Amino acid sequence: MIALLIRDLRLAMRAGGGFGLGLAFFLIVVVLIPFGVGPSGAILSQIAGGVLWVGALLACLLSLDRIFALDYEDGSLDLLATSPLPLEGVVAMKALAHWITTGLPLVLAAPLFGVLLHLEGEAAAWLTLSLCLGTPALSMLGAFGAALTVGLKRGGLLLSLLVLPLYMPSLIFGAELVRRGAAGLPVGVALAMLGAITAFSIAAIPFAAAAVIRANLR
Repeated sequence: MIALLIRDLRLAMRAGGGFGLGLAFFLIVVVLIPFGVGPSGAILSQIAGGVLWVGALLACLLSLDRIFALDYEDGSLDLLATSPLPLEGVVAMKALAHWITTGLPLVLAAPLFGVLLHLEGEAAAWLTLSLCLGTPALSMLGAFGAALTVGLKRGGLLLSLLVLPLYMPSLIFGAELVRRGAAGLPVGVALAMLGAITAFSIAAIPFAAAAVIRANLR
């Protein structure tokens, strides 16, 4: 499994769409927002948490189609499906590789990009916590969407349409956690719901995605 993870990390960096593309898109979203809503620091500070969460969510979408597409094209996915490795573990490793190359850089960069939106220090800490807790679910749910569309030509748009509704709970509770934390309000419910979404995704999605891949490869 570790060898598979290392292989996917190398492929992600060689094929592009990993660290650089997601961060560049994230930065573009953050830079464009002040042009749309105005330079007022009070307004930007108020919406910064939600904007950064939306930017991270959209950045995660960019490379979802690569999770299984490259393996499907060169026949590696068929070998992995028939190998002694459990397919559920393969899905989990691929989702982890996607999070390391896409989600983790976004988590680390979000507080820095938040400076452009006048994000306050306390809010930045809550933003980092919410993204660290919520982005693994984005990668795992994205792996399920990628499994549904594997083998489809030009399935990128369909993948986005399938995955975006699944991302909504993480976005809602993640942004709410940042807002309530920055305002000094209780964050227990938002924190528990965001953690529950991630825990459920990690526990259930590998089995669902593996079943879908087996159906698509028949």
